[in-house]
Amino acid sequence: MSISAIDLNDPTTDPFEVARHAAGVIAERTGADRHDIALVLGSGWREAGELIGETLATVDHADVPGFHAGAVAGHSGTMRSIAIGDTGRRALVYGTRTHVYEGRGVRPVVHAVRTAHAAGCTTVVLTNGCGGLNPAWEPGTPVLIRDHLNLSGLSPIEGADFVDLTDLYTPRLRQVAREVDPSLDEGVYVQFRGPQYETPAEVRMAKILGGDLVGMSTSLEAIAARQVGLDVLGISLVTNLAAGISDRPLSHEEVLEAGQAAAGRCARLLAGIVGRL
Repeated sequence: MSISAIDLNDPTTDPFEVARHAAGVIAERTGADRHDIALVLGSGWREAGELIGETLATVDHADVPGFHAGAVAGHSGTMRSIAIGDTGRRALVYGTRTHVYEGRGVRPVVHAVRTAHAAGCTTVVLTNGCGGLNPAWEPGTPVLIRDHLNLSGLSPIEGADFVDLTDLYTPRLRQVAREVDPSLDEGVYVQFRGPQYETPAEVRMAKILGGDLVGMSTSLEAIAARQVGLDVLGISLVTNLAAGISDRPLSHEEVLEAGQAAAGRCARLLAGIVGRL
């Protein structure tokens, strides 16, 4: 199967078979028969993989079936195989993700998670940059995702597969994160489709519905992860106050600046969590 011949959105294509093929290519390129934990690094988290361990191999996303080069500034177009200390275990770290607003369809959005499972991972850590609804969470504050509201109108599950999402964001993993950083708060993440930022009215709606964080990713990946049995840890980096919470206009430059300022804390947090899992 050639990379150029793969169309994840072709209804005759089995997305799980493509994930298995992608995992085989990753194993060949990294020299690792399996990986143990996967991390998806969202906006503001680009440098966070550096403290996990030694990078043993780097692979371009575009060289792996079903993947594409990064489409968002602040993301990396490569995935890395990283040694987790001296444990003999490996982390598969994705430097970018596919977003719904790119127009590629839902299957590409969750392909990295399915590939991680096919590569042997039992846990996935999903990170993102987001808008905060709590004024006490200043830009640069990491917040654990306790639950989510999927307002994208989409699902990665096809057919009558009724997946229980009661404890989608694994409580045990959130406890591990709090052992690393007891100051971590929790919140409900609300996914909109984007790419436009939310209006103040939409932010008020999200808050009324119980949301604490707003963004354009993560929930579909988390659902796909639970479908295949992965444990899920979600962490948002508040990069700005959401529209209407602050009187400042929103910009992607602000997201990048907040991520750079919080890079050290985020890197230490992720390294500490991965080291304990």
